[in-house]
Amino acid sequence: MYDKIFMITKNKGVENLLNALSSFFDSISSFFSQIFFSIINIRIFDIIDILIVSFIIYKAIAFMRETRSGQLVKGIGVLFLVFFLSSAFNLITIKWILVQIFDYALVIVAIVFQPELRRILERVGQSNITTIGKMQNYDAKNKAISDCIVSVCKAVSNMSDKRVGALIVFERKTMLGEIINTGTVIDAEASYEMIGNIFFPKSPLHDGALVVREGKLYAAGCILPLTSNNGLNSQLGTRHRAAIGMSENSDAVVLVVSEETGTISLAINGAIKRDYNAVTLKEELFNQLLTIEEKNNNSIVRKFLDRFKKKD
Repeated sequence: MYDKIFMITKNKGVENLLNALSSFFDSISSFFSQIFFSIINIRIFDIIDILIVSFIIYKAIAFMRETRSGQLVKGIGVLFLVFFLSSAFNLITIKWILVQIFDYALVIVAIVFQPELRRILERVGQSNITTIGKMQNYDAKNKAISDCIVSVCKAVSNMSDKRVGALIVFERKTMLGEIINTGTVIDAEASYEMIGNIFFPKSPLHDGALVVREGKLYAAGCILPLTSNNGLNSQLGTRHRAAIGMSENSDAVVLVVSEETGTISLAINGAIKRDYNAVTLKEELFNQLLTIEEKNNNSIVRKFLDRFKKKD
């Protein structure tokens, strides 16, 4: 009798397992069938719609990483989570308070994100639509970077001779919003005099890093993360370790002038190269900061414009 009960139970268990597997595979088949059906019936406008939404999401994430708005978005997410929990457990008072907050959500968001929203609108207004407009923007950007490099090399050479320490970060594709927030935004045109004043001993901003963005002296007195590499030369001081740490956490090019020896160094991708002079430093910065892609794009546009002028 017990053997019969065991066999019946065993058969039912196998049957339930087979039914579960069948349901699982049916769900997978249905999922892929829906994807295949969607791909077959996709329209060109659907592709454009997806690309636009993807671009907006990408830009939004990049913008939030650059600014403090990422923390605010996390806070809003926590409020939504608390709201759903209060609804699930019927916490009437908390739910009522959150409902009142959400009723004025648009006004609250507009107030809290006012600087970020203004910056977004400014970027949209300044964006280049045509390719020629973009290439012209590249020309202006490259000129600003070139002028900045010349000023930096002149100032750094002078500081090296006088044994004045300096730490300069050249921002590239990785935005350094979090680092900038630790210092003071100056947003000034690059000049030999300004750089010298920033790193003048005992000046308010001399004991931090200068962040250069698109050829402008954007922020000074910034705090950089130190490298966790314990295998470095013991002669490397805090400035050099901060430079290496910054280059490990981003694609930035970091320039260091030693206060003890006056040695000029560059940290790139977690590695540091030393003993630059004004000439070799200028050459290396031009190679690192003026990208080949921009130069090629500029040359293509110039050729097109030259041909157009010849036809006229």
